Amino acid sequence: MRKGVRKLWALAPTLTLPRWAGEGIGVAVLLAYALLYASPYGLRVLTVAGVYALAAIGFQIVFGLGGALSLAHGAFFGIGAYATGILGSQWGWGFAATFPVSLLVPLLLALLVGLPVLRLESHYFALATLGIAQVVHLLAVNSPGLTGGANGLPGVPGIVLFGWAVPRGLPLAAVVWGFVALGGLLAWRLARGRWGRALTLVRDDPLAAGTLGLDVGGLRLAAFALSAVYAGAAGALAVHTQRVVSPEVLEFPIMVSVLTIAVVGGRGRVAGAILGAVLLLHLPEWFRFLERSYLIVYGVALLATIVLAPHGLTGLLDRLFPARPALLPKPEAPPEMAIPNGPLLRVEGLTKGFGGVRAVDGVSLTLEAGAITGLIGPNGSGKTTLVNLISGLETPDGGRVLMGDVDLAGKRPDRIARAGIARTFQAVSLPEGASVLAAVAAARLERDGSIAQAEAHALWALERLDAADLAAKPCAGLPAALRRRVELARALARQPAVLLLDEPAAGLTDGEKAELAGHLRAIAATGTALLVVEHDMGFLLPLAGHVLCLDQGRPLYAGPPEGVRSDPAVVAAYLGEGA
Repeated sequence: MRKGVRKLWALAPTLTLPRWAGEGIGVAVLLAYALLYASPYGLRVLTVAGVYALAAIGFQIVFGLGGALSLAHGAFFGIGAYATGILGSQWGWGFAATFPVSLLVPLLLALLVGLPVLRLESHYFALATLGIAQVVHLLAVNSPGLTGGANGLPGVPGIVLFGWAVPRGLPLAAVVWGFVALGGLLAWRLARGRWGRALTLVRDDPLAAGTLGLDVGGLRLAAFALSAVYAGAAGALAVHTQRVVSPEVLEFPIMVSVLTIAVVGGRGRVAGAILGAVLLLHLPEWFRFLERSYLIVYGVALLATIVLAPHGLTGLLDRLFPARPALLPKPEAPPEMAIPNGPLLRVEGLTKGFGGVRAVDGVSLTLEAGAITGLIGPNGSGKTTLVNLISGLETPDGGRVLMGDVDLAGKRPDRIARAGIARTFQAVSLPEGASVLAAVAAARLERDGSIAQAEAHALWALERLDAADLAAKPCAGLPAALRRRVELARALARQPAVLLLDEPAAGLTDGEKAELAGHLRAIAATGTALLVVEHDMGFLLPLAGHVLCLDQGRPLYAGPPEGVRSDPAVVAAYLGEGA
């Protein structure tokens, strides 16, 4: 028997299952338990688990997909609960009227506070949202005329559907889990679609997301608002289950429970939210026989789960039973973008200061269609800052960035990207959890109508750079040369009129540099204007038709590459006497 178990465990990593198989088994087990084995108390625990599962599904959107640790999720849960509690117990409204209000009020609050707090990053955002939660809790406690104060409001009616008063027990559990199924299906479809892919890219690399044409602020706000709707729905169902609302629904343990469910179940996964909720709501019941010691065992069990399965239980199951690899699409060239002849981008008198330092000081340049311009200079001369100003990652203090007659200076990165400017970064950043094909397809999410179409166009871009064989490989672990090629393919998939490259040859061998130079010449031959920031003169000078050298943010030389090595100012400031 033991040999058989060990053999099955050894085979587990080689087994492949359809993505829906595990979820189907879980649903069957849950149904069997509810219909055949659960006691009345067990059904109540299962109903509460459904409430938390719905709240956690919403939290997976803003935290799992969007990467924002929102500590206001518990507040939205409580606001939904109070909306139902006040309207149901004080005004006599029924479920059909109170439930939509419980969705609408958290949504409006999320939109109101989301605009300012989503500008904050990391722990500052978490602290701001925690402050929102504390303010809402204080208002509930100190408004007895409206909320019942610390005592809350009793007499909340149960759920009535089409004239049928849903009784407690199995019917109520079925209704709650029906909402979980609907909410889970919606979240699953969003996560697998273009919106979910875009939101994941915002989580992994917001800078790159903006330069790929994605509205980072809009995506974050939408995720924050949608998560509030889920939390409000869960709060409303919780109040109908308990038939009373009190400040407990706004207290921090609610938020901690939802966060723990998301982390233990698996970040960003609908199945993780459901699995985590069922497990965490039932673990205390399983350990009740330990009496006063059960909380210690409960904590140890949770800690062990996080240590042994850092990507959650669904992540552990994915490693043991990996899904079947998806079939690659047929490469398809995207519709050609007309690139006019002549000057494509004009930079006029661009300036940028950081404190008392002028990083860019009165820089002007023109990028011609089909031409390659080199940008050189010593470290700290302002090269990357100039690229950041053109691509919208920095806001200039003065000057203009003209595409035709349109001034793009100071515009958001996504708007500049949509105008026809793409870029790569000095430090290549690819989503580690994604495949190469998914990483390149991210560049097409804003333009294409479906994931399948975006991937077909992405495979076309990879083929142009002789990298189609990398499509199914994960981005994690790719060597430097291949990572740069994938990033270039991602920029190329945008079909830009202007392509900005920040040290594309860094870390490459001589053979890889020669191959890269060939690809850049081929891109320029299609009419795209290239601006290449590079330190390797042996790579850049034979490639570029025009070179601009910066020193301390100011133009030092602008002219043909042949004159770089003989210009005294360039030699003194950058190349050195032995150049």
